[in-house]
Amino acid sequence: MTFFEKKISWQSFGLLAVASVIFMLGVIMVFNASSASALEHHAFHKRHYAMVRQLFNFIVGLIVCYGFWKIGYYELLKLSPILLALISISLLLVFVPGIGRCVNGSRRWIVIGSFVGQPSEFVKIVMPLYFIHHVVGKEKSVKELLKIFAVICVPIVLVLIEPSNGITAMLAATFITLLFLSRVSYKWWLWPVLAFGIMGTVAVIKVPYVQARIQSYLHPERDLLGKGHQPFQSKVAMGSGGVLGKGLGKSMQKLSYLPEAQNDYIAAIFAEEVGFIGVIILIALYMLIGFLGFSIALQASTAKGAVLAASITFSMCLQAFLNLAVVSGLLPSTGLNLPLFSQGGSSLLANMIAICLLLNIGYHTSKNRALEWTKKY
Repeated sequence: MTFFEKKISWQSFGLLAVASVIFMLGVIMVFNASSASALEHHAFHKRHYAMVRQLFNFIVGLIVCYGFWKIGYYELLKLSPILLALISISLLLVFVPGIGRCVNGSRRWIVIGSFVGQPSEFVKIVMPLYFIHHVVGKEKSVKELLKIFAVICVPIVLVLIEPSNGITAMLAATFITLLFLSRVSYKWWLWPVLAFGIMGTVAVIKVPYVQARIQSYLHPERDLLGKGHQPFQSKVAMGSGGVLGKGLGKSMQKLSYLPEAQNDYIAAIFAEEVGFIGVIILIALYMLIGFLGFSIALQASTAKGAVLAASITFSMCLQAFLNLAVVSGLLPSTGLNLPLFSQGGSSLLANMIAICLLLNIGYHTSKNRALEWTKKY
């Protein structure tokens, strides 16, 4: 292998560096938020538990990502039908008594022994792989396209009925983005957009779970001991941080005022401790991920690699935006955590796989260009 084949693009190096910084900041905040709660409840033996578990999940993620790296994104595209079938089966298992776990009225988790997983997190990776493998670079009839769309809708509908409205909205937005990037005729956009629009409208009107979240968003003060508690305390945390914050480790809201602060609302604790300036830096880091991810997509050596990189980058940035919008009170609760930052094994693994795929696309782009360079000169 020549020097040029080994060379890593600056986009890939930058992406790896930025993702690492976000993760390390997240580990600090996970320890910060969870240990305070453990000490308050005199559970001294658990003050490191959340941080250790997050680091363990990270190590597992590295092992899984190594396997994905060795396989390569192009082979994963070919394996996408099998992966989609496995994910769909796992989404069905969340409804099986004894395997699926129900938390706050939602069935999103599979529990087998000490293993706990959230299959819906991986649909964000597998769905684009399946779509790109079957659509990008291929001439398809209307009937064939509709069959592909129907297969893709299976896991999306299963995620919706868990319910996991935040991930469903993300999947719908990613699906529409894939349609745009793959240059599917605009006249066929009407059907998926209309379908998702109807599903969303029905969810808002008919599903009590969604209605409760919207009401807690509009009027959190009406139910401060229930659904409105987290949104209200999140605003208190973010507002009390001011410009420079109270200082690392000095948050008051993490002392059981904001429940499970290390998960979806960890950005509120971060804002309270490091202030407006710290939040701006965090947003800038996610913007850098967007810039570097789309740069990798623009320079990809294959159309499938370009669409995959763009869709993955869009999905990750959208999730970061939605989480920060919820924490700051701009949107109702979605149940989405902050990518690479919040505690959560399945989410961390899914986002690490996303970063791995982006790096793999960048690597193959550099490798192909190096081969072209050596042949030319």
